[in-house]
Amino acid sequence: MGFFKKLKEKFVVEPEGKEENDERKEELEVEKESELEADDSTSELEGETESVEEEIPSDEEPTLPSEGEEEPLQEEESIASKFKNGLAKTRNSFTSKINDLVARYRTVDEDFFEELEEVLISADVGVSAVMEIIEELEMEVKRQNIKDTKQVKEVISEKLVELYYGNDNQQNIEELKQNPEGLTVYLIVGVNGVGKTTTIGKLAHQLQSEGKKVTLAAGDTFRAGAIEQLDEWGKRANVHVVKHTEGSDPAAVIYDGIQSAKSRKSDVLICDTAGRLQNKVNLMNELSKVKRVIEREIPGAPHEVLLVLDATTGQNAMSQAKTFSESTDVSGIVLTKLDGTAKGGIVLAIRNELEIPVKLVGLGEKVTDLETFDANAFVYGLFADMIEDQENEEEEF
Repeated sequence: MGFFKKLKEKFVVEPEGKEENDERKEELEVEKESELEADDSTSELEGETESVEEEIPSDEEPTLPSEGEEEPLQEEESIASKFKNGLAKTRNSFTSKINDLVARYRTVDEDFFEELEEVLISADVGVSAVMEIIEELEMEVKRQNIKDTKQVKEVISEKLVELYYGNDNQQNIEELKQNPEGLTVYLIVGVNGVGKTTTIGKLAHQLQSEGKKVTLAAGDTFRAGAIEQLDEWGKRANVHVVKHTEGSDPAAVIYDGIQSAKSRKSDVLICDTAGRLQNKVNLMNELSKVKRVIEREIPGAPHEVLLVLDATTGQNAMSQAKTFSESTDVSGIVLTKLDGTAKGGIVLAIRNELEIPVKLVGLGEKVTDLETFDANAFVYGLFADMIEDQENEEEEF
């Protein structure tokens, strides 16, 4: 089976039992029509409608004041839809270039691969990752004896997924680690302006909605307004926030956060940290001090050190990742604003060059737009238009 078909089946197939549900809907519609014919009065039916609506849980989304009021996210929006919508800018740029390349070359030759390199590099996939992909593609093209450039599109999508996961277990590198024996601690790091505090708020809301009790520690005591911003997120997500005054010792805030989380029997403690001090050395020393406090109070913690990066900064995000990973043992990346860039290939560059998995991605401004990263869904989002085009072509024949 071709890789496009596998992605299509994985993300777009109708859920099991849909046919039965459709039949049941038709039956209910027939029953409703019969009732309407039997009784001109619709008051009873309106009452039934109201009671049904009351049973549907409302998903109130705590958004920052600047975001305004959002429509609640519908449950029907799948992970595939989120990645497809969130990667629209990257897909429009990437897909058009691939299609243009395929249209200009009828056969797969050396010139074709050279231009493909440029397309992948322009999407910020990263030079070393691109070289690896091209090498793998050339081998696969020879192995399958592929002559038609149209067939290469599917092979590219498959190799991107293989490149991301490598020999690692998909579940192990995607899911956030948890402490099965007590409090789970997540340490959030990153420079100012990347969406660190907003990410913490969204993650807190997500965990809270899963039934977990969450505490936040406002460890960024250096940036003006950081404590107030996190406190606002705490109120909106309905989670407890431990805070000191501006300029306080961040390690002391984190220590109090741990004690508070323990006393409140919280499941998760999320620790905010400073994104800038007087210089880089001071910042890294402060982060190391915070990490030591966490390790001393809870052996094995922090269970994740998550570095928040802004996808729209491209290769600058790579530079930040290298700096932080050298000092804080970063275990995962949170890539924000992925929906705002046409160079979403940075996901693959980070994974390939730094060997750090992307754990979460921001695919929009709503509080529910923070998603666990899935390379298959990511590639589906990149190639969705091509997959649909292929399906239309097959239906014509």
